[in-house]
Amino acid sequence: MAVQKSRVTRSRRGMRRAHDGLTKPTLSVDPATGETHRRHHVSPEGYYKGRQIIDKSVKVEEEDNEE
Repeated sequence: MAVQKSRVTRSRRGMRRAHDGLTKPTLSVDPATGETHRRHHVSPEGYYKGRQIIDKSVKVEEEDNEE
């Protein structure tokens, strides 16, 4: 088992942990709707890069095949 030869200082420990912090997700504004969304993700309204990819106005009809 590895045992350190001398104590690690607060400064040295902090330098090692400097890159461990969490970052917030990068946000972008959609040019068509002006809506804020995550980068490289479809917006909640179904837009991606200014074009509507998913049509949210059409409701999906569920079939009742349980009978």
